[in-house]
Amino acid sequence: MTTRTDGRVQRGDQTRRAVLRRAVDIASVEGLEGLSLGRLAKELQVSKSGVFAHFGSKEELQLAAIRAGRRIFADHVVDGALEVRPGLSRLWRLFENWAVYSQGRVFPGGCFFYTVNAEFESRPGRVRDALVATRREWRDLLTRSAADAVQLGELSAGTDVELLVFELASFLETANSDSLLEDDLERPYRLARAAVVARLSALAAPDAPRPWEAED
Repeated sequence: MTTRTDGRVQRGDQTRRAVLRRAVDIASVEGLEGLSLGRLAKELQVSKSGVFAHFGSKEELQLAAIRAGRRIFADHVVDGALEVRPGLSRLWRLFENWAVYSQGRVFPGGCFFYTVNAEFESRPGRVRDALVATRREWRDLLTRSAADAVQLGELSAGTDVELLVFELASFLETANSDSLLEDDLERPYRLARAAVVARLSALAAPDAPRPWEAED
């Protein structure tokens, strides 16, 4: 009985993971409203009742897709950067990891969150709340990393951290958007990197590490 139960649980977990992986790929292109339990069941050739048992409603599926997207984003962008020393090196690594994640099309629609944030930005509810929380988590990480660089003396003491983070995030989002719209995987990211390097170089202390130079 235990073996049969364990087998069913394992198959259920595999189905859930497969559904969510397909869901985030679809949502990155078509948005979260493009998701349906029936569509996912048909594409993955599993029973609709089985998919429904995992998620229960379209909204629960959307929320689960956001959580899955967050995990994938963390795997590709955040986790490796947290292993880098705090300060400019970590801030640069967060930017560079994000650029590689978007440029490498981890999601076929570029950045998953860029697509779904635009879709729900003026639609109050649980889905929007989850997206706002995830976005704030990302911005807070960038802010802490920039503030660490100021505290360590790597960025000018007069650095407006909030403004700097806004600028860096804007460079990233513009590169993602232009790349998708213009079907160009090179120029938008090259320009974004140049903009980030120029901004950080202008604020960096004379003896601060310049990790972008080490990668040239």
